[in-house]
Amino acid sequence: MAERPETAAGFPQSATESDGSAVIRVLSYNIRSMRDDRAALARVVRACAPDVALIQEAPRFFRWRKAAAALARESELVYATGGATACGPMILTSLRAHVERAEDVLLPKTPGLHRRGFATAVLRIGGARLGVLSAHLSLSAAERYEQAGLLLERLALLDAPHAVAGGDVNDRPKGRSFRRLAGSLTDAWQAAPWGGEYTSTPHDPHQRIDGVFTTSGVEVLACGVPIDLPGVREADLLAASDHLPVLAALRVPAAS
Repeated sequence: MAERPETAAGFPQSATESDGSAVIRVLSYNIRSMRDDRAALARVVRACAPDVALIQEAPRFFRWRKAAAALARESELVYATGGATACGPMILTSLRAHVERAEDVLLPKTPGLHRRGFATAVLRIGGARLGVLSAHLSLSAAERYEQAGLLLERLALLDAPHAVAGGDVNDRPKGRSFRRLAGSLTDAWQAAPWGGEYTSTPHDPHQRIDGVFTTSGVEVLACGVPIDLPGVREADLLAASDHLPVLAALRVPAAS
């Protein structure tokens, strides 16, 4: 096994290793349509230094592309896909990632409920090839369970050797939808807990409803709310959104 990469406050740094495998930082973050403190939000994202940011509740309405571009610029990332075209989920990446392809997927709409979607992409980072998906599942238990199944199907359709999904599950680990995901994928927090566990709400963290999930073959090095990461200030976490972010460090094997 490769040596553990350098860490900051116990959290692995991004790296490309001699065998071509890549240590990748993945951030999953519900940003509440950037309706809170945008400067604080950008500071949190920059401090997390993700290679991939899987965003939920990205701006969806008037001049949403301008808002998405501003967030990317202020976070020192680039826009890959999603936003209004995926009904909220969005993917940003660092310049380290090469976007091989990207697709926004609209999910079946239940009358009376908000339409949902997935933002998806296939990336090459170092020698690794990785499918990524950002999701925000329904508040309705029945619809949410169906969407969890569609998420698993969509990950497989990305046709990448390895994949990671991140999102606001709107369900706790013992819930049916969360268990459906964790039954087929690796719940990164359970695999390598680090930092904080609970993601909702910032002022009263008491439940884990956001997560990062990986397919087999991806090694989870650390995952959790980055409460002790250098540069991440508690005041910014409280001001940036009504969710706390989840940051995961993953080692992804080189593509054959």
